[in-house]
Amino acid sequence: MDKKEILKEFSSDPDRYYNVKLFAEQGFVRKSCTKCGRFFWTLDSGRDLCPDDADDTYSFIGEPPTSKRFDYTQAWKQVEEFFVKNNHTSVSRYPVVCRWRDDLFFTIASVVDFQRVMGSKVVFEFPANPLVVPQTCLRFKDLENVGVTGRHFSSFCMIGQHSIPEGKGYWKDECIDLDYRLLTDQFGIKKEEVVFVEDVWAGGGSFGPSLEYFVRGLELGNAVFTEFQGELGQHTTLDQRVIDMGAGLERFAWITMGTPTAYDCCFGPINQKLFNTIGVDSDSEILRKYFTEIAKALDDYEDLNDVRRHAIKKAGLTEDQLNRTITPLEGTYLIADHLRTLIFAITDGALPSNVGGGYNLRMMLRRINATISKLNLKLDIDDLIDTHIDYLKDTYPELDEKREDVKKILKIEAGRYEESKVHMKKKADKIRERGTPSVDELITLYESDGITPEYLKEVDAIAEIPSSFYSKLSDLHQSEKKKAIAELPLEGIPETDTLFYKDDPMEFEAKVIKVFDNQVVLDRTSFYARGGGQEPDHGTIAGFKVINVDKHANIIVHQLEGGTPKEGDTVKCKVDESRRANITKNHTSTHIINASSRGVLGSWIWQHSAFKDDDHARLDITHHSSLTDEQVQQIEDAANKMVKQNLSVNIDYFDRGTAEQTYGFRIYQGGVVPVKSVRIVSIEDQDVEACGGTHVKKTGDIELIKITKTKRIQDGVVRLEFVSGPHAFEYVKQQEIEAKQKQLEDAQKQELEKRREENKQKAREQIPIILEKILAGESGDIDGITIKNKLCFTASENYDEYFHLNFGKKLVAKDATTAFCGIFESGPTVRILVYAGEQSGVNAGMIAKEIASILGGSGGGDSKFAQGGGKDTSKMEQAIAKAKSMILG
Repeated sequence: MDKKEILKEFSSDPDRYYNVKLFAEQGFVRKSCTKCGRFFWTLDSGRDLCPDDADDTYSFIGEPPTSKRFDYTQAWKQVEEFFVKNNHTSVSRYPVVCRWRDDLFFTIASVVDFQRVMGSKVVFEFPANPLVVPQTCLRFKDLENVGVTGRHFSSFCMIGQHSIPEGKGYWKDECIDLDYRLLTDQFGIKKEEVVFVEDVWAGGGSFGPSLEYFVRGLELGNAVFTEFQGELGQHTTLDQRVIDMGAGLERFAWITMGTPTAYDCCFGPINQKLFNTIGVDSDSEILRKYFTEIAKALDDYEDLNDVRRHAIKKAGLTEDQLNRTITPLEGTYLIADHLRTLIFAITDGALPSNVGGGYNLRMMLRRINATISKLNLKLDIDDLIDTHIDYLKDTYPELDEKREDVKKILKIEAGRYEESKVHMKKKADKIRERGTPSVDELITLYESDGITPEYLKEVDAIAEIPSSFYSKLSDLHQSEKKKAIAELPLEGIPETDTLFYKDDPMEFEAKVIKVFDNQVVLDRTSFYARGGGQEPDHGTIAGFKVINVDKHANIIVHQLEGGTPKEGDTVKCKVDESRRANITKNHTSTHIINASSRGVLGSWIWQHSAFKDDDHARLDITHHSSLTDEQVQQIEDAANKMVKQNLSVNIDYFDRGTAEQTYGFRIYQGGVVPVKSVRIVSIEDQDVEACGGTHVKKTGDIELIKITKTKRIQDGVVRLEFVSGPHAFEYVKQQEIEAKQKQLEDAQKQELEKRREENKQKAREQIPIILEKILAGESGDIDGITIKNKLCFTASENYDEYFHLNFGKKLVAKDATTAFCGIFESGPTVRILVYAGEQSGVNAGMIAKEIASILGGSGGGDSKFAQGGGKDTSKMEQAIAKAKSMILG
């Protein structure tokens, strides 16, 4: 949808779309910008330029237009106080990890909190009407701007003011009146300073007019009136109109403080700590001038590096001032911003990794580390985390609860970065030789090797970081592909009555509604359809075998083997009760292991995916490292403790909003819930999840859980494979059998090793006797040594390295016509030793190299003595045969 077209249409009828009571009451006039043509509303009839083009843009820096001064946390208290006083409910922020939407990794706007996807439609579900929320949002497309522009953040607080006009809500007049009074009454901004600019918003198939409000060129908020759906000219009014006003809390603080950058008034005490470290005074006239020029020129250049060069020139900065003041300041702002974002993300359950949204988090931490290294700073990251959280915890108390988890995760990630530096340096050296890489090449380097452009700039492998690098990288990892849904001939078929959510009879009768290919639709069914990682029920319908069951919308389709009944028939159906019982135990066990893993490992544990079948199951969890044997045992012990406690497993239905407000967003372990009524499965106070699967009534019904295997399947994801119920007991029994077998094999191995050692000792004692026989001219086999014309070969397991070295050395020393070759096992390697007398006609080095290459290794030495080996034990017989022919002829 073309926003310019919509804006042109709406601006042609301002009374319908933009004019509100406030404008008439206060005397606002509508003007068209003489430079860009945009329409705006102002109290200054002589004003001809919109806020973006006016001379007073960013003139609040050094001269704030407010009668009051508020920093970041104080500014929110002022906003909250105002809206609560005006009959709004203050709602706590939602997580920055957007678990309720499968098309977003992170929460990017306050209205996203209340958007739920149902089919192809986005619906709004507000916990109160009207409301205000201090929503932390994460956006990564402008990372290169963070710390440089004075106003760009990787995470920021969007003040969400939301209302549905129906019920107790309001529409345009009240919204603009409230926003105007927030600025003038609560923040003490003179009314002449406020300018409203006409705009539109479009997305998700809906659109509407919006009024952005500015003070001295700084956009503080944008009131969007989402009113229409469809295409312009053929659009209709939405059943549910929504006010979506988003305002930047950082900007509210900035406009009242007038500091050179928004960073100076939004990061609290952490700023002073960082400024003291670099020895820079952030409040100076030269900084005010520099950052004002940055702000003004930002939209005039495509490349951020050009913006910086322009501001340096306009502010009259010397090279020394740039290096001593600007560059260190940009670095400290970046550190403060990125660290705050990581604190929010990890608190809400995200992990830095090389997949999905974790890309952005790892990238930010590596930018922090690269900046610390470049500026040669001595920083205690734990102390900075504490400083951030202590400042923010009154507004966001949940940060305090996860303080230690954040420190632990960042410590692990920082360690990995340090470990990778040697490898990164080698890559950087090669890049320097080849010349400047393209943006795509830089992205490949980051994705394959974790090398950030900041690091490459630090080691002089590149001169500048391309402006488009981070936006392009962010685009690659913002959403996951959705699975294609099979198209089936199900038009006009009524929804299936799902008995497995009711009485759940294992034997029942049903009417055949539809038959196509080998698939059948019934009017009612107890056959559980594949979903949520749970495999489907098997059994019989009309005597035909049920081999698969799938759900399409609310219609359940059964796949049969051996034939199908006729449409219209009433048929007898039977579910495989044993299979169902085993799958059910495995499903509840999945919830139990998930909760146990979180308790043992940390709050960052979330279900990544799961699979539950009859004889085995698996749970993939979000975790930073492979599990140790001790951790696996602790998880298994915690899970079986829950089983022994025989806890009640309760299933209840809630309105989705009620479920979220009651239990929080941890209910979305299995992904989004695309229905209004949410089925909540709770294991007393131990675990609560939204889940459509089948479950036992008491945890004691599971009897036993055994974890059979764990492995790290991708960065940030660990898989636990397990069995429960009867299969767990079978597993224990099999383990006991295998343990006894291993014990027996170990005993036999020890006895064999003992005999070998005894034989080796005897062999050492036999060296003089065997030597005497060979030197006397005996041939054939002497104690496992094959002799032919004083040329000797052995691969007997009775001979060790000591024997081979001593025997071969003494043999050729006594007779220059002799030669000796021995092959033997030494740990995981097969080794070869060759001695050759000067008159033997044997080349020791040639034999050692050829035999070692057969074994997948290498050999070395000269014609008189050589050795080698390899680890390919499967080629040992081939190596023996070749060596024997080479030494004996």
